[in-house]
Amino acid sequence: MLFITERMSLLLVLFFFSGCVSVTKFPDIGEIYNKSAQYHYVDRNPVILIPGIMGSKLVDQKTGQIVWGAFGGGSVNPDEPRGARLIALPMKEGFSLKDLKDQVIPKGVLEQVKVKLWGLPVNLRAYIDILRTLGAGNYYDQQFAQATGLYYGKGHYTCFQFDYDWRRDISENAERLHEFLITKRAYVQQQIEKEFGVKNYDVKFDLVAHSMGGLLARYYLEFGGQDLPKDGKLPPVTWEGAKYVDKLVMIATPNAGTIEALQDLVKGVRFSIFLPKYEPAVLGTMPALYEMLPRNRYHRVVNAQNPDESIDLFDPQLWRKMNWGLTSENQQHILKMLLPEVSNAEERKEIAFDHLKKSLKRAKQFMQTMDQPAVTPPGVSIYLFVGDAQPTDAVVSVDSKTGSLKVIKKEPGDGVVLRSSVLLDERIGNRWEPYVESPIPWTSTQFLFTDHVGLTKDAAFTDNLLFLLLEKDKKSFIK
Repeated sequence: MLFITERMSLLLVLFFFSGCVSVTKFPDIGEIYNKSAQYHYVDRNPVILIPGIMGSKLVDQKTGQIVWGAFGGGSVNPDEPRGARLIALPMKEGFSLKDLKDQVIPKGVLEQVKVKLWGLPVNLRAYIDILRTLGAGNYYDQQFAQATGLYYGKGHYTCFQFDYDWRRDISENAERLHEFLITKRAYVQQQIEKEFGVKNYDVKFDLVAHSMGGLLARYYLEFGGQDLPKDGKLPPVTWEGAKYVDKLVMIATPNAGTIEALQDLVKGVRFSIFLPKYEPAVLGTMPALYEMLPRNRYHRVVNAQNPDESIDLFDPQLWRKMNWGLTSENQQHILKMLLPEVSNAEERKEIAFDHLKKSLKRAKQFMQTMDQPAVTPPGVSIYLFVGDAQPTDAVVSVDSKTGSLKVIKKEPGDGVVLRSSVLLDERIGNRWEPYVESPIPWTSTQFLFTDHVGLTKDAAFTDNLLFLLLEKDKKSFIK
C-alpha cells in the first residue's frame, strides 16, 4: 500500500512539473519559404549537390552491374576476386595515379543504399534528406524527379547532382566538376534565354557539399579545374572557380582530415555483420582516402611507447614497418585477387608498395595545397555546418611493435569528423588562443547537435540552408 501511495505521489509531481517542461518546436518551412521558393528569375542561382565519399553510385560500364550502392541481389561482392578488382582501383608501376583507369563509372548521387538481407529489400537513406531540403526550396533536379516519380514542371533546371568516382584523387575530380559545371551553365543559360529572353546571362552556382564533397568543392573554388603540379610544387591560390560560384555550403567537411580514414585504411570496413568486409588492401588502392588522413602537425597519431612522439603518416616505410594496408602480410591473399596476372608474391608486394608511395605523396601535396592561406575574394562566401555534440576519435596511439591502433582521446565532433577539423583550426598542442585561427576566413559557421549523416536531416540545417540559398542578400556578404 505504501508503494502505491509513493507511486501516485511521484505521478502527481511529474504531472505538476510537466507544465514547466518546454517542448521542442520545429519551423514551418512552407510558411517561411514558400514565396521565396516560388521566385524564379535570372538572378536565382542554380544549385549543385556534391556528395561525400561513397555518396555516388558506381557501376561497371561494360555490364551495368552495381559496384557500389547496393548489396546482394547480383551486386558486386568484394569477397570474390572479380568483385574485389571492380571496387579497387588498378595498380601498376610506372604509371601515375591519374593514368590508372578502370571500367567503373559514377552513375548518380546515392539517394538510398539498397540492401537485400535474406532476400528482403532494405533501403538505407543516404542523400535523400538533402534532396528533399532542396526540393522544399523549389530546387528541382530532373534526375531526382524521375527517380521519385514527381513532376516539377519547368523549374527542373535549378538543381543538379554531381556524381563522381569518390575513389579517385580529389583534384582529379575537380577537373570533372569543372566540365560538369560548364556544361550545366550553358544549359541554364539556354533555359534563361528561352524563359526570360536574356541572352548569355552570367550564371553562377551555389554548391552544397557534404563531407569529402566539401574538399572537392573548396579545391575547385580556389584552384578551378587544374590538376596538382606533377613536380610536387604547390599551385598558387587563384580562386579560378569563383568565376562560376557565388556560395559554397560545406557540411561536416574534414578540412583537417579524420582519424576514421586511417582506421579504414588499416583495418578495412564492414558496414554491418550481415554485409561483406571491404579489406584494407582494397581501400588502399583509393587515393581519396589518403587525402583525408589527419595532418601530422596536429599530433593526432602518436607512439604508444612515447605519447609525446608524433607519427609521420606520410612515410611509406612506416606503413611497411607497421604492417598496414597494402603492405600488410595479412592482405597478401587480397593482393593475389587484385593482381591475378602477377604470379610472384614479392612482385605483387612491390607493386602495392609503389601504389602506396604514390598515394601518400599525392595526399601530402594535396593537403599542403589546401592548407595555404586564402582570403576569399569579394562576392564569394563559404558557409560551414559543423557537428560538435558527438564524442569523436581525436588521438590514436600506435603500438610500435604490433602496429595496432588504440583511441586514447576523444573530442567534440559529429562522430566522424572533429569540430576542429571542419574549422581547420590551427590552435594545436599546448598553445591556445581565444579565437579560432584558420587559413580560410569562413563567412559564417552553424553548429548542430547530431551525427555526420544526421546533419543533413536536422531541422536547423534545413532552415538555415534554405535561408542561405533563397533569402540571403547577394549584395551584402557578412565577413
